[in-house]
Amino acid sequence: MGLQKTYSMKASEIEKKWFLIDAEGKILGRVATKIANILRGKNKPSYTPHLDMGDNIVVINAEKIVLSGTKEEDKKYYSHSHYPGGIKFTNIKKIRAEKPEYILEHAVKGMLPKNKLGKRLFLNVKIYKGEKHPHEAQKPEKLEV
Repeated sequence: MGLQKTYSMKASEIEKKWFLIDAEGKILGRVATKIANILRGKNKPSYTPHLDMGDNIVVINAEKIVLSGTKEEDKKYYSHSHYPGGIKFTNIKKIRAEKPEYILEHAVKGMLPKNKLGKRLFLNVKIYKGEKHPHEAQKPEKLEV
């Protein structure tokens, strides 16, 4: 009986594709999970945990993403200045009015690894409000969520 070898992909063998996701009317968590899995490369049979082997994703209509339940009224984002009493809460309605892309960015970033690889992976997602995006030259393939 022979010894079985585990195949580990090399960085030079990685092929990246471009995908386009329309977030209009889609639920935030479901879209964010799909994006995070594609960014990691977990949808590929040759997935290697320590490599950036995921694809590039362009998201349009980020301002039209939907939250389930009562999150539209209740959800808050917080930031802390690292000083005592320096916590600030911001309602999701205010963020949706000022910078709607942040809602999806925050959700996706939270689903990626908290290390150098996660920071590198996050550079592969481009989120835009509205229909227009500057990535027509890459010919992104439309992806349904």
